[in-house]
Amino acid sequence: MFGNILGKSKEESSGNKEHDEIVQKVSKMNISDMRVYVNNKLTDFEISEDGLSEVMRKLLSKDAKEKRFIESDAMDSKIKKAFDLVIIVSASRKITVVTTELIQEFILQYSDLIEKYDTDNKQIYGSKLNDGLAKSIASISEMAELKRKMGVLGV
Repeated sequence: MFGNILGKSKEESSGNKEHDEIVQKVSKMNISDMRVYVNNKLTDFEISEDGLSEVMRKLLSKDAKEKRFIESDAMDSKIKKAFDLVIIVSASRKITVVTTELIQEFILQYSDLIEKYDTDNKQIYGSKLNDGLAKSIASISEMAELKRKMGVLGV
């Protein structure tokens, strides 16, 4: 009943190929492609819970040299796009607990970059990202409450 809210992937529950497809497609995307996907603008590839968590995993990924996906020497536009992408993911109705935890991990992992970007560019992404995290937590709470009420009513 709470599988979708908790973010249990379809792969864990039924061995579905959809999860593998999502992982493969997201792994080949750049930030702009991920943004188009998260905004549900791809006609042949619909957004899903697994897709959102894979987008966040890609943003958190490190290469063999332990270099983050976004480093402080990246262009400001790439950093801004990544921050905006995380905010869009946090506002999605397909958010899960796993994705929310990945957003929290993103904020922690990139706290130095967020602070530097905000200082250099006179932005407020630190608070925007924290607000997005709070929204995603509230959204999950709403979904859990709705599922609980539906369970009580026998629907």
